[in-house]
Amino acid sequence: MKVKRTPGDFQVEELTDVVPADRGRFTFYRLEKTGIGTFEALETVRRRWNLSERQVSYGGLKDRHAQTLQYLTILDGPDHPLETESFLLEPLGRLSFAYGPPNFRGNRFTITLRDLSPRAIEQARASLASLPSDGVPNYFDDQRFGSVGFGGGFIARAWLLGEPETALRLAIAEPTESDRGESKLEKAILREHWGDWATVKAKLSRSHARSLATYLVDHPTDFRGAFARLRRDLRSIYFSAYQSHLWNRILGRWIERNSRPDQRAEFDFKVATLPIPIGLDPLDASTLSSTRIPLPSSRNPLPVEPLGAICREVLAEEGLVWEEFRVRKLEDVFFSKGDRAAIFHADRLHHTAGADELYPGRRKLTLGFELPKGAYATLVIKRITDAARPSEAPSNPSDHRAE
Repeated sequence: MKVKRTPGDFQVEELTDVVPADRGRFTFYRLEKTGIGTFEALETVRRRWNLSERQVSYGGLKDRHAQTLQYLTILDGPDHPLETESFLLEPLGRLSFAYGPPNFRGNRFTITLRDLSPRAIEQARASLASLPSDGVPNYFDDQRFGSVGFGGGFIARAWLLGEPETALRLAIAEPTESDRGESKLEKAILREHWGDWATVKAKLSRSHARSLATYLVDHPTDFRGAFARLRRDLRSIYFSAYQSHLWNRILGRWIERNSRPDQRAEFDFKVATLPIPIGLDPLDASTLSSTRIPLPSSRNPLPVEPLGAICREVLAEEGLVWEEFRVRKLEDVFFSKGDRAAIFHADRLHHTAGADELYPGRRKLTLGFELPKGAYATLVIKRITDAARPSEAPSNPSDHRAE
């Protein structure tokens, strides 16, 4: 199976009920983009229009490898469009408030799966038929864990266990799938000369890593201070990734406790093997669909039993305690508060099959559906392909990546 062989194979539209007006300090924009991530597009906008980061507010992050449509506001933003090779930003009117996550309800997806056999089409259709009753486990998918390197170590876990040097090394020297060119070279230098900060500084070109090496030349054992000098947005990503991983493990164990072995398939995600329920009994399906699981954080009360016991088990296996699960020694990074549905359902689900024009003799399947915000469309793909045939080897996970 192939995904994202053309930009139009993965389309995402943010769904909002916000209606712009003629007045207000916040200019409301529609951002249509292809082949660029939300962060990168907004960085270009800020640079072109000389904006501060605080002036720009948006709802959600949209994938780089897709055609996407989303909305944002800019405080006192221009009333004219901005167009580049990768995106078009168009003003729609004005708002009296900054647009953000509470202002959109979900996303609409149109996804084309390619290079399928007739049998794969049949299996996918059979799996699609059970989706309304089973739903899809609301895991954080692999794209949440881009900061986890090939070694599998979580940066935040090292920090929480009182190992700031390990945390820093994982953050700036551990190879990851996304490393390219200069980043690969930079990390190789750091690994080869770790601890010899004068040599690291001499070999690195001007960069954030070099500034950290400069700090360590003068403070060679202050790894906590060096880690605190990492960009705040990156540190937030590190701790969010670990919190998400723990939440996934809690959900996985909850699914295991509320289903039989023949009602689930094990799937290898990037950082864990997790169960996906298939063919649940109505009572089990109802239990899972009605469950909301709090994000691991001391700011969230431990849920009642038996879910509470699972939460304690998962954290204890990491050497952690729920009531003490907080970010220490960093004043500007926190674990998120709140909870998350255990199961999500794809609304307005429909599909069509036909000949694949890119792969002669093969078939393609085009899916359309809407998901609540925070749910990953890639999990729908996994559910109807790999999870539908648990006895077979899973497809290449790199063919599933999307937001």
